[in-house]
Amino acid sequence: MKNDTAGIIAPPPLIYAAGLAAGLLSHAALPFHIPSSTLAVALGLCLIGVGILLAVAGFRTMGRAHTNVNPYEPTTALATDGPFRFTRNPLYLSLTLLYGGIALFANLPWAILLLPIVLLIMRRGVIDREERYLEQKFGEDYLRYKRSVRRWL
Repeated sequence: MKNDTAGIIAPPPLIYAAGLAAGLLSHAALPFHIPSSTLAVALGLCLIGVGILLAVAGFRTMGRAHTNVNPYEPTTALATDGPFRFTRNPLYLSLTLLYGGIALFANLPWAILLLPIVLLIMRRGVIDREERYLEQKFGEDYLRYKRSVRRWL
C-alpha cells in the first residue's frame, strides 16, 4: 500500500484506450470487417450512451461519498449506494460499455477480439490490487460489501 493507494499499473481509461488503439492498428495492418449493419451501429450507440450515464452516476456517487475518483489518491470512504449497489466497479463497467460501443459503432472487430485481454489486464493490474487495498483499509466493512455486491453485475 504505497502512499495509501492501490498501486495500480496504469490509469484505467489509458488501459481501455490502449486496447482500442491496438484494435485500430491491427485493423490498419490486417483489415477485417464484419458486414456493417444498422443494428450494430444502433447497439454501439446504445452501449456508448449507457456507458456515459453509468460513468456520470458513478462519479456523482463517489463525490457524494467524499472519496477520490483518482486511483492515485487515497480512498477516503466506501461508495456503496447509487450504481455501487449493483456493481463494485461501475466506472470500469462504464469504460467496458464505452469500449464495446465504440468498437461496434466504428466496425473494429479487432478491438472486440482484444477486449478479453483488456479485461484481464484490468482484473490483474487494477481491480485485484484495488480490492486488496480496500480490504486492508476498510476491513470488515469492505469484505461485507464485497460479499453482497458482484464485481461486474
